[in-house]
Amino acid sequence: MNIVIRVNDEIKQKMIEYYKDKVRPKKIPYVVFQAEEEDTVITMYESGKVMFQGKSADVDASMWGIALEETKKEKKKISKEEQKYYDSSSIGSDEVGTGDYFGPIVVTATYVNKKDIKKLEELGVGDSKKITDDKILKIAPKLIKIVKYKSQILTNKEYNEKYSKDINMNKIKSIMHNKVLYDLVHSEKLDYDYIIVDEFAREARYYGYLEGIPNIQKGITFLTKAEDKNLAVASASIISRYIFLKEFDKLSDELHIPLPKGAGKDVDTVGEEVVEKYGEDKLKDIAKLNFKNTDRILHTMIY
Repeated sequence: MNIVIRVNDEIKQKMIEYYKDKVRPKKIPYVVFQAEEEDTVITMYESGKVMFQGKSADVDASMWGIALEETKKEKKKISKEEQKYYDSSSIGSDEVGTGDYFGPIVVTATYVNKKDIKKLEELGVGDSKKITDDKILKIAPKLIKIVKYKSQILTNKEYNEKYSKDINMNKIKSIMHNKVLYDLVHSEKLDYDYIIVDEFAREARYYGYLEGIPNIQKGITFLTKAEDKNLAVASASIISRYIFLKEFDKLSDELHIPLPKGAGKDVDTVGEEVVEKYGEDKLKDIAKLNFKNTDRILHTMIY
């Protein structure tokens, strides 16, 4: 019995995790993995199609089919409530790198014309946190040929110079979002219905962070999980991630040390290696010093 279903990125990642210990070692062109589950062979293709072969193919396929239907229902629920934001010509912004000890903060504002929505859907545009880095590297170069965008990169050296009790992470993000949004809106005449920001701070607090900043972009709609509800924010998320990955790899190459992402224990281990090789001061250039990793790496408190 052969059954083929098509899965989205969310189910794809769940399947990769579920079958990781059952994967056959042989690599097959255009195949993400091939695994064995008792008497069923599961083959996932890069296209998003998954083939189930064997006596229990229908049972195994139905498990993921049910999961897929649930995600579709949830997406329909979201899209029904927020359809006007999804179907619009809009400008959206999103950031990456704020949770990474190494690597810069990147914020991007993107303009999506509603006539291009279908192209973006076919490209697989969605929240970058739900898309693998490999896919980001593939689709971002195509995406930037379709949309208009402005990006800003804040190195960790600049971050450490700016960060203080009066200038926290959310203030830095607000200033960066405002910068790219204002630049994009005023770079040329764009026909848009909404300016949307993925809400990381309440509207009043966001504009409070911008007090004293020239050229403030007004008329913003703040949405939670905006990358799921608006393709301009989703596109901004992907482009920001793409730039972040390129800058991250460049930094690793310069140090001749493969740097881990995030802020976990593996980051501490590599941080100690960096200090041993280049000295404590090197962290000021490549790491966000206010993260707890710094204390653990240096085995002392930072005052």
